[in-house]
Amino acid sequence: MDLKQLLGQSRGRRSMLQALGVAAVGISFGGLAACGKGEGKKLANGEEGRLNFYNWDTYIGETTLDDFKAATGVEVTMDLFDSNDTLFAKFKAGNPGYDVIVPSNDFVERMIRADMLQPLDHAQIPNIKNIDPAFINVDYDPGRKFSMPYTWLVLGIGYRKSKVKTRPDSWKVLFDSDEYKDRIAWLSEAGDMYRLYGKYLGKSVNALTPADIETISAMMIKQKPYVKKFHEDDGQDLLMKGDCDIVLEYNGDIAQVMTEDDDLDFLVPKEGSQFNSDTLAIPKGAPHPKNAHAFINYILDAEVDKKITETILFPTPNAAAKALMPDSFRNNPVIYPPADVLARCEYAKFNEKLQPLYEEAFTKVRAA
Repeated sequence: MDLKQLLGQSRGRRSMLQALGVAAVGISFGGLAACGKGEGKKLANGEEGRLNFYNWDTYIGETTLDDFKAATGVEVTMDLFDSNDTLFAKFKAGNPGYDVIVPSNDFVERMIRADMLQPLDHAQIPNIKNIDPAFINVDYDPGRKFSMPYTWLVLGIGYRKSKVKTRPDSWKVLFDSDEYKDRIAWLSEAGDMYRLYGKYLGKSVNALTPADIETISAMMIKQKPYVKKFHEDDGQDLLMKGDCDIVLEYNGDIAQVMTEDDDLDFLVPKEGSQFNSDTLAIPKGAPHPKNAHAFINYILDAEVDKKITETILFPTPNAAAKALMPDSFRNNPVIYPPADVLARCEYAKFNEKLQPLYEEAFTKVRAA
């Protein structure tokens, strides 16, 4: 199967909820409160044959949950969420009954600080051996004590080739230029916007100060008249519909629409960018911690992760699974940017002091 066929099977991780026109706060496949078929049946590990999974939409293989049940006897109930904020809020008052969750990297750090995550027992996750070593010792969870990598993403510029004079290799076209007036779309997430502006100014995404936020806010307000829309992670759709010509978006999202429209492309600007990674974690108070470890280990199996990747179409940190993918996927520079490009990118650390400043300042920018 080639890349175009793979990409034709799926869209972004939020696509199903957008199609339904609802938020994922209460969407459930089976319902957390519903009685699973495995309830009451004790497994060899002493737990009942159930597992409660809290996941992004369209972010699992088509048969993964059924295959796991066939292999282990564990019935999986999957509920959906549509943002890390929703996920975090769900656990502020304690674990409502979930065994495995999928927080993004900065929220892993935030949940660790809030004592929301259970330490992982690596002895129960032997398939950690399949993970690329580059994804093990990460700043937000050194040694993977609390999370296992599931996917990774990088922010960059998606654009329509026929509408740009030259290949837009700098954040300048989005952040500091009137060249594409009223044809630009920014992300609506405050932290990402300020951190990427910081990259444009030559700073680390993790080295901004309150003074930098003021400087960047003034730059944003100056640039805002040229921005057509602040989008909710659907920049690829704005390109497809012709509403915008240049957008800030994730590599996987643009890679999907590139197979539908040859006039679209993606790049990581020369100044560098920000990584994101979605992870598998066990929240404190998980009712089935042994099943949770078994489920995470199952997903890290090379063949299992290959099937998941073929469905969700985001880069996998699973080196063994990646090795099984077709060359058209593994060698695609949009899905897997070259090493020299990735060397200029960083994971954003959760900053408890700066996050409210980002949000407050961005609210003022949008109201200006």
